[in-house]
Amino acid sequence: PGAVEMSRKSPFASWLCAMLHCFGSYILADVLLGEAPLGYFSNNSSVILATAVWYLIFFCPMNLFYKCVSFLPVKLIFVAMKEVVRVRKIAAGVHHAHHLYHHGWFVMMATGWVKGSGVALMSNFEQLLRGVWKPETNEILHMSFPTKASLYGTVLFTLQQTHWLPISEANLIFFFTMFMIVCKVFMTATHSHASPFAPVENLVCPVLFGSVSSGHSSHHHDHHGASHEVSHPPPPPAKSKEELNEGTRKRKAKKAE
Repeated sequence: PGAVEMSRKSPFASWLCAMLHCFGSYILADVLLGEAPLGYFSNNSSVILATAVWYLIFFCPMNLFYKCVSFLPVKLIFVAMKEVVRVRKIAAGVHHAHHLYHHGWFVMMATGWVKGSGVALMSNFEQLLRGVWKPETNEILHMSFPTKASLYGTVLFTLQQTHWLPISEANLIFFFTMFMIVCKVFMTATHSHASPFAPVENLVCPVLFGSVSSGHSSHHHDHHGASHEVSHPPPPPAKSKEELNEGTRKRKAKKAE
């Protein structure tokens, strides 16, 4: 909301946000590995293509370009293509980090994760460019399906790269790509936001990390409410008409005195 208005009022800010959406994963990965975060912008053809898409999305007459790419059959094709690129970026990020840090498991997982979901992870910074601050939308606190799938995927690719997972990299890329395509296309076609990981997480997470007790929360609220009532005594009774008249006479007498 507000993206179209911002593209009219501040075209440069809109373009910069679009570039972060296109190249955010590369920027974060380069920052983590100590490389130049602007290195990917040296690819002139990619920047020009992204700029052309941004311009057509916001300024094409009668919104024809946006209507074409948001048409559901066309959109599903782009969604599938995006997941193919996402998985290859995760694999490339893990491979690159393994080349630099042979025994750095966490470096490999962090690099692969930001390669697959860097745009979502830097969404708060992108919001600042748009003049919006919504800390409750932090992607780490509320992971979307692509972010969570990228995290699980980078764990698998790290295990494969360190020879703890007995499968070839090509087969792992193929199977994980098919999983991502099926899930994302189905979710887009049905307009569903339910995570396919939810059934497993609902079984495993309470065992490993415990669960929030609703009774404790309600007891806390009841206790807080009771203390709130005690700290506020009931208001005194209203004065009668005779008492008010008596008080008025005393003030008049004191004034005359």
